[in-house]
Amino acid sequence: MAVIALSPADLALAGILVLLLALLAFRMRLGMGWQIVIASLRATVQLLLIGMVLKAVFANVQLVWLVLIGLFMLLVGAREVLQRQQRPFRGHWGFTIGATAMLVPSFTLTALSLIAMIGIEPWYEPQYAIPLLGMLLGNTMSGIAIGLDRFTQTVWQQRAIVETRLALGARCGEAVLEARRDSIRSGLIPIINSMSVAGLVALPGMMTGQILAGSPPLEAVKYQLLIFFLIACSTGFGTIAAVWTASRRLFDERSRLRLDRLGSLRSNSH
Repeated sequence: MAVIALSPADLALAGILVLLLALLAFRMRLGMGWQIVIASLRATVQLLLIGMVLKAVFANVQLVWLVLIGLFMLLVGAREVLQRQQRPFRGHWGFTIGATAMLVPSFTLTALSLIAMIGIEPWYEPQYAIPLLGMLLGNTMSGIAIGLDRFTQTVWQQRAIVETRLALGARCGEAVLEARRDSIRSGLIPIINSMSVAGLVALPGMMTGQILAGSPPLEAVKYQLLIFFLIACSTGFGTIAAVWTASRRLFDERSRLRLDRLGSLRSNSH
């Protein structure tokens, strides 16, 4: 079955519905009216731009373009992780922890899946590589952002408990063990929830897109399962690495808690 093309009028109708939502938010004084409008405009511009970029990349398959696009996505994602922290690390650490924790699992699992599982030739075919990398980076970014924010906030609030444990002879990792575990669990909750209700409450985005594009339902299911498993691993490994690195960074070489390495509280954290 051929893909049914959407006209500008179709998208405009959907946009009018978003404007109605924004007007209702203004009317109810939710404080989110402009956020809805701006987010919609940003999504429109950003997706149109990436659509034009991908059209050019698909027509000129080269590894260097994939690497450049991947690095750009990584830098934007790492910045978003930093912006979501209520108490980010001072200096370059606030950016570096998120970037490194996203880079290793997302890029490694993307390459592994393209080479060993999907088996596309060449393995860096943009039609497969860019959407897959984007899904892994996006979900890993969310898990890391939630985990880091939860960890730094918890340690800050429980600093007296942590210092008491240190005074009683606990090691650094033992003093923040509970906070570390809770933070990692928080980062994994979104993907676990998504997998738990897949097919019962909602059809996942990639599966829905493939079905709308005419793919056989069972083939779409197999791809969606692959994506779920990769996202779970990337998010889990990334969140664990980020929280573990953050826990090490909060202590100096003499095992003293160094909350001065965290920035001041942000009241408008994203």
